[in-house]
Formats: sequence, C-alpha cells, structure tokens
Amino acid sequence: MTPSPAQPTAGLAPDASSAPGPAAPTKAQVWWRRLGSTLILWGAVLGALIWRWEPAILFCIGAVALAGLWEFYRMLEQGGLPCDRRAGLAAGVLFFAAGLPIMLRAGPHQTHEFELAFMSVGLVALGMRQVFVPGAPRRESVLNIALTLLGLLYVPWLMNFMAKIYALAPRGGEGQPDGVFYLLYLLMTTKFSDIGAYCTGSLLGRHKMIPRISPGKTWEGFTGALASSALVSWGLVMLFPARLAPITPGAAVLLGVGFSVAAVLGDLLESLLKRACAIKDSGGLLPGIGGVLDLIDSLLFTAPLLYLYLRIAS
Repeated sequence: MTPSPAQPTAGLAPDASSAPGPAAPTKAQVWWRRLGSTLILWGAVLGALIWRWEPAILFCIGAVALAGLWEFYRMLEQGGLPCDRRAGLAAGVLFFAAGLPIMLRAGPHQTHEFELAFMSVGLVALGMRQVFVPGAPRRESVLNIALTLLGLLYVPWLMNFMAKIYALAPRGGEGQPDGVFYLLYLLMTTKFSDIGAYCTGSLLGRHKMIPRISPGKTWEGFTGALASSALVSWGLVMLFPARLAPITPGAAVLLGVGFSVAAVLGDLLESLLKRACAIKDSGGLLPGIGGVLDLIDSLLFTAPLLYLYLRIAS
C-alpha cells in the first residue's frame, strides 16, 4: 500500500537540504560582537602594558605572531595551496626564541644580520625538504617553498617590528625599555584608523574602493580612517610629548596619515589572500572580528613604518 502524502515514509529521514540554515547576523549583532571582542582585547593589552614586565610583553608579541602564522598556513590549506605548515611553524618559534634574546642583548639595530641569515637558511632548508620528497619534481614543490617562506616574512618578521619598537625606547629608571607608550601609540593610531574606516564606511559609504577584493571598503571609509588616525596620533603626542619624543605634533599628523594608508593596504592584502583561498575570515577566535590574522593585518604594515621613523628621528 502506497503511503498517503500526509504520512511520512518509514525509514526515510527528512530532507536536510530543505531545512533552513542559521540566520546571518544583522549589522547590529556584528557591531556588538565586535565591540565586545574589542573591549576584551584592549583590556588584555592594557593590562600587559601597565604591568610592564618585559618577558610578558615580548611573549605576547611572539604568541600573537605564531597564532597569526598558524591561521595563514591553515588558510592556504583550505584554499588548496601547498605549504609546509609544520616546518613553517617550527621556523617561526625558532625565529622568536633565537631573535628576541639577540635583540635584547645587542639592541634592535643589530638584528638585521640575524634576520637575513635566518631567512636565507630557512629558504635552503625548505628547498632541501622538497629535494628529498620522493617522485618527480612538481610545480607544487616550488609553491610549497615560496608560500611557506611568504608566511614567515608576512607574519613573524613584520610582527617582530613591534618588539623592536619596544626595545628601541630609552631605558627607564629600572633599566628596562620605556617602550610601553610607543606600543600604545602604535596600537591606538592603527586601530582607530580601522575603527574610523568601519564607522564612516558603515554610515556614509557609497563609493567602493576595490570591490573585487574587499566589497565592504569604500572611499568614504578611507577618508574616515585618515581623519581618525591623524587626530588620535596628534592627540596622543600632545598629551604625552616627553614619552613619545621624538615624535612632534606636525610629524604625528603625517604619521597618522601614513599609518592609515599602511593599515588599509595591510587589510586589502589579507582580503586578497582570503578571496584567493575562498574563505571569509582567517579564524573564528574573535567574535565579530574573525581570527588573529584579521586583527593584526593592519599592524603588520604600520609597525615597520613607526620603527623606521624612530630610527631616523632618534
């Protein structure tokens, strides 16, 4: 006997494809999630900096960089791009484990030789790993070497400029670098650039910048990023002129503008990588923000800019 349409057929599960999926979060929900994650992150950062224990600050910089590196390699794997994740992460740990003591002992000026030697040896080591892979050489072997090395340059090497900025500051009364204000200045000017772009773009954004890479970015948001970063940079230097020397008020405005441009470029580069790998966020650790790499993508480009200025102006 054929069952009537009203009766479920025995042994058959309901069609899963017809079940409604989870509703996408609204803009308000995303905003509140982003705000909550931001407040927690700022609390942790301020706590570490106010504590001013040098090993903790340097450990945080290295740990965040390694978390971003892990997300970078995982993003490549999800996009079907070859990389040597284990070797890359091991090299990232060694980069900080060996490089930070050298920097603290010899100063940030003397680490360039170590970094050049490290990346050169890393390139040779990654190449040798592929040489001894069984089978005929493949295009994937070349991509594996290039993308693994790209991860080391993109995340740990650029993030290491934050440690250099901290160590570049003059020594305080207890013999430790007084670089807390430099790091706070970098974090606040960079992140207020991101906040200015997000708020202005959400409220007034009409003209897309590069929709094929980042559909959400607008020229109005970019203008807001420039204004907010320059204003915060100038305000911090006016509030703490001695602590942030040799940054003058005029230079602060120019640095704020430069930080904003660098932050947008860093964000666009990560957006390009994510689109190439067909993913939305680098991770899900931070509600409303995404992953660690989504958080630090702008800092990776602004930290070298501040370090360069301090080296020239000091």
